[in-house]
Amino acid sequence: MTDSIRFLMCAPNHYDVDYVINPWMEGNVHKSSRDRAVEQWEKLYHVLKDKAIVDLVAPQKGWPDMVFTANAGLVFGNIFVLSRFYHKERQGEEPYFKEWFEKQGYTVYELPKDLPFEGAGDALLDREGRWLWAGYGFRSELDSHPYLAKWLNIEVISLRLSDERFYHLDTCFCPLTGGYLLYYPPAFDSYSNKVIEMRVAPEKLIAIEESDAINFACNAVNIDKIVVMNKVSDRLKTRLAKVGFEVIETPLTEFLKAGGAAKCLTLRVTEPVQADRRENVMVESRTIRMEGHLLDSGLISRALDLIVENGGSFQVLNFNLGEQRQSTSSADVKVSAPSHEIMEEIISLLIDLGAVPPPQEICDANLEPVIQDGVGPDDFYVSTIYPTEVRVNCQWVKVENQRMDGAIAITETPEGIKAKCKILRDLKVGEKVVVDVVGIRTIRKAESREQRNSQEFSFMSGSVSSERRVELVVEQVAWELRQIRDRGGKVVVTAGPVVIHTGGSEHLTHLIREGYVQVLLGGNAIAVHDMEQSTMGTSLGVDMKRGVAVRGGHRHHLKLINSIRRYGSIAKAVEAGFITSGVMYECIKNKIPFSLAGSIRDDGPLPDTQMDLIKAQEEYAELLRGADMILMLSSMLHSIGVGNMTPAGVKMVCVDINPAVVTKLSDRGSIESIGVVTDVGLFLSLLVNQLDKLTSRYNVAQTV
Repeated sequence: MTDSIRFLMCAPNHYDVDYVINPWMEGNVHKSSRDRAVEQWEKLYHVLKDKAIVDLVAPQKGWPDMVFTANAGLVFGNIFVLSRFYHKERQGEEPYFKEWFEKQGYTVYELPKDLPFEGAGDALLDREGRWLWAGYGFRSELDSHPYLAKWLNIEVISLRLSDERFYHLDTCFCPLTGGYLLYYPPAFDSYSNKVIEMRVAPEKLIAIEESDAINFACNAVNIDKIVVMNKVSDRLKTRLAKVGFEVIETPLTEFLKAGGAAKCLTLRVTEPVQADRRENVMVESRTIRMEGHLLDSGLISRALDLIVENGGSFQVLNFNLGEQRQSTSSADVKVSAPSHEIMEEIISLLIDLGAVPPPQEICDANLEPVIQDGVGPDDFYVSTIYPTEVRVNCQWVKVENQRMDGAIAITETPEGIKAKCKILRDLKVGEKVVVDVVGIRTIRKAESREQRNSQEFSFMSGSVSSERRVELVVEQVAWELRQIRDRGGKVVVTAGPVVIHTGGSEHLTHLIREGYVQVLLGGNAIAVHDMEQSTMGTSLGVDMKRGVAVRGGHRHHLKLINSIRRYGSIAKAVEAGFITSGVMYECIKNKIPFSLAGSIRDDGPLPDTQMDLIKAQEEYAELLRGADMILMLSSMLHSIGVGNMTPAGVKMVCVDINPAVVTKLSDRGSIESIGVVTDVGLFLSLLVNQLDKLTSRYNVAQTV
């Protein structure tokens, strides 16, 4: 027996599965055998008593889970941090454990009542006493970790649990003597796995398989070179033996029904203490404010879910609910993250939802100079599609040329401070760039429920579905196109050659001719196949009327390119009477600006095709300025490129037979974007028919 090692246990006199507070309890309520549980507990008790000192705390009627003493709290030296149980079913255990440790002479620390922390179930000391591994995600909150670091004067390493089956750290993580670690990697998120791999030498990491994990192989008690556990595979036992550990198996199946095993049934009260330890914790906290129709828009729920899903934790400090339907609400939320890196990611996402610092905490953005043309500073803020303001010299400055995936450059001019979205290659020495996420906010218009519901035309959410009635979307798009045209707005069409191949050319030319299109963006191919059809009746060598390949038709597009090159441009070919119909013809005749961006696969190319990628991007960006709507018609690369250049507030309709394309556009997160999975030729035909109906109704109304 080792006198220097002591454990606290609680007899299972009142043990049963009386409720469900974890996945293991589901289906096991009142299905545990009290006699078998006592027998299994006694075996574990005697195994441990032969090798260490075991103290007992008296079981209490009405608290069946008190047998799991690991959750009583955390012991370090003469300090005991009392647990704050997450579920009310266990909160009644707290005073009994507090009383026991006070009587033993421990200094007892208590966390705030609304801050869950479940003791040594979620806080495991490195067996060398170097640091404390602390879990969070299901039963313990991340905000408890700074308290632990302060009270125990130790470094705390936060690990996020991501599999609800392994709701406590000790169900999937077991530090062993000599710096070894027995753990189940899939129970943690990717960041936590990286942290573990950085802290533990590769040769000392013992990752287990799911078959051992679900038998709670990690929920083990380690005494020197002995590991006591419920059940272990021969393979894992061999691996442990190779690094010097002896495994003792003792069945604990009755306790698995409640989600616990050997480690859960014990609380080690003697832990290694290093004299030179220092308080340290990576947890970072910030407070953000959200304003608007937080409840009826679901905005507050989205924000809180976003925090948790990305590895953070939250506490709602204040929530002021609007008193009337038209009133807005506000909430101050404390956000915590296990590292600065994760905090930056979470805050960036919250900024997209309109989050800002509370008024008392508003400060200027962090700026760093550009020291090399075309290169931004490290950690520069990456812009989004949403209208953005940046705080400089204690004032909010609107960011110009809003687009996603750019940097925000700050310059001082005689007129004042200017903030502008720039892609990295356009950054110049002398400019300053926003880094970090401090002093950034996006502008969201607060609309009441009545305003949202009274819109005659409203875009659907950004979801993508091939089941959606195309006719319904067409009606909405036609209505909006008519509104934009009548008020002198701007519609940009991004189109691929599939528009021509599917018979959509005549419908797109109709839209241009009738004034529904103000800009055309595409590549070399759409112009080539459009003009091939107008001059030879084929597209990719296929007769567009009969749908059959024409002898020698595969050469038609090259002949067309050669002819246009002879004229010198599409406009000159139209002026000469060579091109007399089609999409490009209508663009020239109606003075509709267009840009054709080239690629490595282009034949020819046409004289009008811009083969300089940077210049093509600049042309696209300039032509997109001021757009009210963008129709993206079966052109994956051009559509995605256009989407990246377009700020929020511009309605986008992406039509493609390939769901992946429309999904990519809807992933922008803009509610103004909708995707339609259908044949583009059919879509354009229905759209023209619907516009004609609207025109007929308008003419009838005018006559009346």
